[in-house]
Amino acid sequence: MPPGLRKAALAVHLTCSVGWIGGVIAYLVLGVLAVTATDDVTIRASWVAMEAIGWHAIVPLAVASWGTGILMGFGTRWGLFRHYWVSISLILTSVALAVLLLHMPDVSATVKVARTLSGDELAALGGDLAHPTVGLAVLLVVQVLNIYKPRGLTRYGHDRQ
Repeated sequence: MPPGLRKAALAVHLTCSVGWIGGVIAYLVLGVLAVTATDDVTIRASWVAMEAIGWHAIVPLAVASWGTGILMGFGTRWGLFRHYWVSISLILTSVALAVLLLHMPDVSATVKVARTLSGDELAALGGDLAHPTVGLAVLLVVQVLNIYKPRGLTRYGHDRQ
């Protein structure tokens, strides 16, 4: 990739990746609020907001981060499969994206139910804490890998050298 295009692609990739992390943090805060709130309006609003943030911010940013990461892998000297850190980042990001896409319909179904419940039944829904907590941990591991770029070539990387 020419330097100007590479820098632009990197800027988009970093923006989407950090935005994904920020979206997950906001989602997690709403999940905690859904667990700790005592009034129906707050619990219901938390679930509605989690669904909106999930579908309209987190999913698009996750897809864009994944896609631009692949573009960066093909368009830079790092490659997708030459270095362990890139391959591990790709695998972790792909798994996080897949789990996200499989989980969001469950969030939408929960919101549909939350709209009809009240009182103890609504409070029993709790919040969605496990998915965003594990997802955030995975995204932070990917971020650390991409910042520190630990040494180590894959077999493919050794063969290409």
